[in-house]
Amino acid sequence: MFDADLIQPLMRGARVTIQLTFLAALLGTAMSILSGLVSLSPFAPLRAVNRVYVDFFRGTSAIVQLFWIFYALPLVGPSLSPLMAGVVTLGLNMGSYGSEVVRGALLAVPAGQSEATVALNLTGFQRMRYVIFPQAVVAMLPPYGNLLIELFKGTALVSLITLSDLTFAGQQLRVFGAQSTTVIFTAVLIGYFLMALVITQLVRLAEIVVSRGLETGRGARRVT
Repeated sequence: MFDADLIQPLMRGARVTIQLTFLAALLGTAMSILSGLVSLSPFAPLRAVNRVYVDFFRGTSAIVQLFWIFYALPLVGPSLSPLMAGVVTLGLNMGSYGSEVVRGALLAVPAGQSEATVALNLTGFQRMRYVIFPQAVVAMLPPYGNLLIELFKGTALVSLITLSDLTFAGQQLRVFGAQSTTVIFTAVLIGYFLMALVITQLVRLAEIVVSRGLETGRGARRVT
């Protein structure tokens, strides 16, 4: 059903999709953590700037954001390649949603944990690094996995700015009539499903590893 003339272009497109997902996830994770921490900052101006960022990217269309960064930004600032435009758009978008995930997980850590670190005379950084954040990660991972899947599916948007991802490869094959449309997009669907399955399993593995780490008291041993 799927011959080499179909599989090879789709594999090339899948590699671009994986690269885009990985880079955007790195940026999105960093922005999620940074924004989540800033949202709990005692400095009101920082919280206000962070709120604008979160509300803007959550309240506007990802397609319009992508078009603005790729087509409009070069008129007033730097010009980005299609890959970098996709990474920036998807990463900042993920960060705006991940910010609330991080903030909620940090607030869910029992207050007694923080009070105990004060009694141990730990600095604010040490409290966050060794006690609060490791416990919050357990609560973050399930919704974080959902964000990764949404980011992964969102990579299909970059086909609109001519980046040769999996969706773009499928469109090109359809235009040139390499196979029937049904066969082409069935292969594309299977490709997305298999990659999403890998992401899901990796997140579940991370949940197990983090949970076991806390259960064995590694975090507590580091603090002491």
